[in-house]
Amino acid sequence: MSTEPFPAALAEVARVDFPYDSEDDVDFEPYGEFRPDEDTAFWLPLWTGTDLLNPKDFLVFGQDGSGGYVIIWLARAGAPVTEQPVVFMGSEGDHGVIASDLGDFLWLLADGSGPYEAVSSPDRPSRPHRELTAIAERHAPDARKSAAEVIALARERFPHFERLVAEAIG
Repeated sequence: MSTEPFPAALAEVARVDFPYDSEDDVDFEPYGEFRPDEDTAFWLPLWTGTDLLNPKDFLVFGQDGSGGYVIIWLARAGAPVTEQPVVFMGSEGDHGVIASDLGDFLWLLADGSGPYEAVSSPDRPSRPHRELTAIAERHAPDARKSAAEVIALARERFPHFERLVAEAIG
């Protein structure tokens, strides 16, 4: 298990049911805790084909149905976990930064998008989710944005994630 405390907002998200019965649904399976550090140390070099990325910089807290991971990327030195960007690293090599911080991630979900969808369909139409909106309003009331705004802002703030991964996988 990671030494970082699991954010209360993510624990609430983990209790939400994310059915995946149609293409309009969100493909997201949240965890109730961070995956163990040793799991990340095992899969990250396999995913990249190198050991250039530090596994301690990635806190895995969910996945999609194909096994792609949803991760808090510890990119901001000294900042709390809740202020770190959220990224997706898919099972087929697809990847991207999807939220600038946990508050924005909550609003991404509340607007009816998920981690995989944020990378594969960043212009996905809004599909507000009542239960996730309530969680976002409790934990990030001043961060309200559409999923498209969350994704665009994250890409603007963290363009170096794409380069980091591209350099690692060569």
